Amino acid sequence: MWLTSKIKQVMMALTPGVVTLKYPFEPHPVPPDFRGQPSWDHHKCIGCGGCAAHCPARTIMVRDICQEIRLMLYDGGRCTYCGRCADVCPEDAITMTENYELATENKRDITQSMELFMATCKRCGRCYEHETTNAIDRMSMKGYRYDNLEMRAFIPVSTEHLDTALLEKTEKHKRPEK
Repeated sequence: MWLTSKIKQVMMALTPGVVTLKYPFEPHPVPPDFRGQPSWDHHKCIGCGGCAAHCPARTIMVRDICQEIRLMLYDGGRCTYCGRCADVCPEDAITMTENYELATENKRDITQSMELFMATCKRCGRCYEHETTNAIDRMSMKGYRYDNLEMRAFIPVSTEHLDTALLEKTEKHKRPEK
């Protein structure tokens, strides 16, 4: 009696066939509205910094090199793929891709940097876009940002005019050690 029930269990286990996916060889398609690695369109980006200000993991950092050039750095090693940066982008320059298999030995493979030319107002010196709507005014982002891109440190400091002393201080800024 015990042996016959075990034989029946073995027969039931063998009849359904294979129920798992052949994952590495046949990748499963991602579901709709999947949030993978973010991707930037530098033609649409106006450099407002809204993505850096609203990123909960602080993966997007901004450094103003001068009045006209803004450097944006995305550190994919810290990103949680929440999609907040794509939600707050006023120009839809950030889209969430379907890339999620991003294992690498080199951190530069998952890091993106973008150098943006910022047009400035001759009267007040603030950056603006060339369209009729001004997204920077809509986001109330004013002045220069001083994140340390080399140490990948987010520094919540901004000034209305470029302060060279503050720039030097933030360039020497190091992340707190444990």
